[in-house]
Amino acid sequence: MTASAPSSRRRRLTLAADRPLIYAIGDVHGCHAALLALEVRIREDAAGHPDAQPLIVYLGDYVDRGPASSPVLEHLAAERHDDGIERIALCGNHDDTFLKFIADPLRHQRWLDFGGDATLRSYGLEPSGYLGRPGGLEALGADLRTRMPARHIAFLQDLPIAARCGTRLFVHAGILPGVPLWQQEDHDMMWIREPFLSEGPGLPVTVIHGHTAGPEPVFRPGRICIDTTCYATGRLTALKVTPDGEALL
Repeated sequence: MTASAPSSRRRRLTLAADRPLIYAIGDVHGCHAALLALEVRIREDAAGHPDAQPLIVYLGDYVDRGPASSPVLEHLAAERHDDGIERIALCGNHDDTFLKFIADPLRHQRWLDFGGDATLRSYGLEPSGYLGRPGGLEALGADLRTRMPARHIAFLQDLPIAARCGTRLFVHAGILPGVPLWQQEDHDMMWIREPFLSEGPGLPVTVIHGHTAGPEPVFRPGRICIDTTCYATGRLTALKVTPDGEALL
């Protein structure tokens, strides 16, 4: 499959406002074992809600920095999971930049500075063997496209940018404060920090996001950040969202 970024903005999903049980998972960054362990905890918790159809929303950044980006994509790209839990994976800035690198390494080699070397190694490629020699980046891109399963590329291409459920908005990085949701740009929703972190959404929504890493989840008016830097701390965070509120799992 040819790798290419979407030609128009990514999809924005609208979920039923009365979804009874949602689990949001923060930035995975190649931490496959932590992801599987967290999903076990989610299944155990969901078993206590037999009448609710659970949904997992992954907040993006599945690749880079951690050791197992390829297994993470393989897990998330699976068409079926045996636990019966519905899943939605959103796009993060690392996922989008990785997809652009696959298509055109010369134009998007800055991805290598974002921890992309770890992703390459998860596909059995050592970047130091390519860089610094004529045509090295082109050869690296060609070998990566050969090594990557088509389903991984298709998964990255199809990732939606956001999902709204009533007054909750799930997105990777945040939104531009005060701008109507339909006018938000993909770039801001994947990359923004300020002024969103200081001002909040400026809209009547609670934004559940990752992207801004820290040792602990952050609860602020209008936003909840659950990127707990798993590749460095070993802690991958899930937020349980019900009609009664939000709580860490």
